[in-house]
Amino acid sequence: MSFRPTFTEQTQQQLQQAFPECSLSTFRGDLRMVVPREQMYEVLRRLKDQFGYDMLVDITCVDYLYYREAKDRFGLVYLLANTQNNERLTVRVYLNEPELEVPSVYGLWKAADWLEREVWDMFGIRFRGHPDHRRILLPEEFTAHPLRKDYPLQGRGERHNFPVLRRPES
Repeated sequence: MSFRPTFTEQTQQQLQQAFPECSLSTFRGDLRMVVPREQMYEVLRRLKDQFGYDMLVDITCVDYLYYREAKDRFGLVYLLANTQNNERLTVRVYLNEPELEVPSVYGLWKAADWLEREVWDMFGIRFRGHPDHRRILLPEEFTAHPLRKDYPLQGRGERHNFPVLRRPES
């Protein structure tokens, strides 16, 4: 009896050949890929165009500030799906201060619009080329990024800067 690789194993082999500079692994049957920052956009473009990852499920970020043995401060995470064969792929890009800017993938997936704005708002990662790079959850007057590990739990006293909104009496 000969060994036949699963569909995910076949895809992993194809991705490893196409992107030798990236490291690939699996976790609970899903593929994971770590991409160098400089090649992020090109790898994501090829994943969409050549490998069929046509759906951007989510973009999020992890702050590794207090993680033991962490080599990088931030891990920008793209969750992709291939809707034809129901495969998922997690693409991670590591970033460090002061260079917290990557190209926007809005041109590849329109779903990146609000997702990139949320990551900017909460973590301070900038997306170069985004068509509407402004805060989405917090007021524009807010100067910090509250999901960073070095942001104090009680805040920094920003509330006094916000305009007071009054409702008409009913």
